[in-house]
Amino acid sequence: MVFSSLIFLYAFLPACLLCYMAAGSMRSKNLILLLFSLFFYAWGEPVWVILMILTGLFIHWAGLQIDRTRGTPRSKRYLVMAVVAALSSLAVFKYLGFAVENINSLTGLELTVPKFNLPIGISFYTFQTLTYAIDLYRGNTKVQKSRINFLLYEALFPQLIAGPIVRYADVALQIDNRKMTWSGFSSGLTRFLIGLGKKVLIANYAGQLVGKTLAT
Repeated sequence: MVFSSLIFLYAFLPACLLCYMAAGSMRSKNLILLLFSLFFYAWGEPVWVILMILTGLFIHWAGLQIDRTRGTPRSKRYLVMAVVAALSSLAVFKYLGFAVENINSLTGLELTVPKFNLPIGISFYTFQTLTYAIDLYRGNTKVQKSRINFLLYEALFPQLIAGPIVRYADVALQIDNRKMTWSGFSSGLTRFLIGLGKKVLIANYAGQLVGKTLAT
């Protein structure tokens, strides 16, 4: 699902906004955003959404342990666990096939080269959650105790697929205690429509032109 698609503009986005506005507490609003974000991701990656959730839950757990054992050697061990676990899954999907091909080429072996469809956005959400663990260990941000809020930080659909990577400290207040105003909503909607116009009227045609030029 892309932001300029009809299913996003006329179904997903209106439904998300209506459910968000109907929700009462901030916890409920965050849960609504999380569920819609997971659905958004699962639309294109129905299997790998589980990997994203598990990655977020593990980094969240590691963050709780880093905070609980702060000032002791165990805190660093939990950070290392978080880094190794997150980067291992990224390495498997991005580089395992390449590594096996090189081993076959150098040794003459005929090992089966694993074929994976690279999960959409895996680099973004992997490094984004890792910045949280690293900043938490360094004391540059506060621990997030809510699993829902942390998964929302990891999976929020407007920046999940194409970034940018956002540091947790920069959005912690908006996740925990934001306030929506009609002036802010109007401003955000205006910016979205301008961006959508640039995407549909300029970027799409420019991309087609470049593709045709490079193909000749």
